Formats: sequence, C-alpha cells, structure tokens
Amino acid sequence: MRATWRMLAGRRDLRLVLSAGFISMAGDWILTIGLIYKVYATTGSTVASALAMASAFAPQVLLGAVAGVFADRWDRKRTMIAADLLLAAGLLPLLLVRGAGQVWIIFAVMFWEGAVQQFFSPAEQAMVPRLVPDDELVTANAASGQVANVSRLAGSALGGILAAFGGIIAVTLVDAASFLASAALLGLVQASGRTGCRQGGPVRSRLAQVGAELRDGLRLATRHRVLRALMIFALVTSVGEGTMSTLFTPFVERVLHGSSQDLGLIVAAQAIGGIAGGMVAAASGHRFRASRLMCCGAVAFGLVDLAIFLYPLGYVAVWPAVAGMIVVGLPGALTLAGLITLF
Repeated sequence: MRATWRMLAGRRDLRLVLSAGFISMAGDWILTIGLIYKVYATTGSTVASALAMASAFAPQVLLGAVAGVFADRWDRKRTMIAADLLLAAGLLPLLLVRGAGQVWIIFAVMFWEGAVQQFFSPAEQAMVPRLVPDDELVTANAASGQVANVSRLAGSALGGILAAFGGIIAVTLVDAASFLASAALLGLVQASGRTGCRQGGPVRSRLAQVGAELRDGLRLATRHRVLRALMIFALVTSVGEGTMSTLFTPFVERVLHGSSQDLGLIVAAQAIGGIAGGMVAAASGHRFRASRLMCCGAVAFGLVDLAIFLYPLGYVAVWPAVAGMIVVGLPGALTLAGLITLF
C-alpha cells in the first residue's frame, strides 16, 4: 500500500488520469444500474433487460479491434477527452424517455455509450505505461483496478438510489456531469498523448494503412500463444458476465425480493472486496507471476459466483448476496491485475 501511495505522490499526471477514470467510471455505473433497473421495472420483461445489456456489450464485439487500431494512431489524451465529451452529449436523448414506448431510446443510447467507450478504454490503458517506469507498471495497473473498484462502489450504490428517487432524468444528468469533469481533469495532464504514427497522406491511403494494421493485429492475436489465450479468456468471461448482468436485476427482484437500492448495494459490494484485492495486488503482485494471479483469481471468482446464485435454493435474503459480492471482489481484482499486466 505504501508503494502505491509513493508512486501516486510523485506522479501528478498519473493521479489526474486515474482521477478522471474514477469520475467517469462512477458515472458509468450510475447509468448502468439506473437504466437496467428502469428497463426491467418499466417493461417487466427479461427480454427487454437482455436487449439493454446486448446494446451495451455489442460495441465490444463490433468495434473493439477497430477502435484499438485507431487508439494506436490517435493522440491518447485527445482521444479520451473527445470520448468524454461525446459520451456526455450522447446521454441527452434519455431525457425524452417517458415510458415503455420509448424504451428503444435507452437501447440506442446504451449502444452509443458502449461504442464511444471502445475508443476511451484502450487509449487510457495505453496512456498509463508512459506515465510510470516499467518496474512500477504492475503497481500502476493494480492502482487502476482500485480506481475501478472504488468507482463501482460509489456509482452502483448511487445509481440504485437515483433510479428509485430521481428516475432516468437524475441518472442522466449526474452521468453527463461525470464525463464533463473527467474531460476537464484530462485537459490538465502534461504528458504527451501522441503515438508517433504519421497521419498525413490521402484519406484512401490512411484507410489502407488502418486496414493493414488491423490485419496485423488480428494476425498477432491469433498466432501469439499468450495473446490467443487471453483473447479466448476474455471472450468466455465476457459471455458469462453478459449473462449474469442480464439476469441479475430479475434475480434480485423476483428471487431475493429486493428493490433498486438493494440491487445497487449488491453490485457495489463487490468493490469492497475489489479494494482489498487491489491492495494485495499492489503490495505483492510483483512476487507472483501475472498468469498465476489471473488463473487462480478466475477459478475462485467463478466458484463464489456459483455460490451466490445457488444459496437462495435454501435461504432467501439479500444479505448473503451482499456478503458473497464482497468476497468475490478479492479474486476479481487479482484476475484483472494479472490480465492487464499480461496484455
């Protein structure tokens, strides 16, 4: 823990990038929890909830590889700032939603937000290594994971409260404000976000270069043993995460008989264990192989998740789900630190 604070104390740009990420991700969790619960509460349909989640996850499949190529060519800092501003503007149509007849607007907004986020995330991940030396990279990645967990803790809990008392309008305004604040902080970063890639030449030539880089990237991902394994791991776990996220709202409401506040509390609880796991990864991650952190963490994560969904067969209450989500946060943080470090 002391190593993390020493690293942050001496690196202003890293503090700004992580702070911007915290604010932006907290807003994401506010939006996700608020909208998913509102979709289910308004329509009473798990199909509508599934469509909402599919709208958020589809851009990862459709744009993930392409966005990564552009993030490698564009100025990373400017890309993040532009993405924040586009994310804020893209929320405005939610103010038109009044009932089940306008639920399609929620699907469209979630797709837009997910698509723009595909450009923000790789730019942010690529920016961190140039802010710290190589021997501090695992610690920096663990700190980044801590930021993600704290933002989940704050955003999920607040999202449930806003959805219950302020509705979609409150969720929309708070999330938009978070993106604007994130863009302002990134504007203060002094480190260059330039990639060194040449952007000149005719548009047709530049598109051809992008296509060639995309092919090179796909070829590398399929031929490199470690990258291939990580891509398969990410695919499988993303399918599982999408399934769980789709069914979690009806699980809390129908099986556990909980409210939107309970949903926000349960989702936020995972961040508590994630914070503890981030501390462990930051303090001792350099002592273990990144592959071991990822694999052991993933197995433990899956077993605890299984227990969370099975315990209502014998006992129906909200608090065991909260406890289980706290526990699962620890292996989740170790998995994430190992995965990002291997990448």
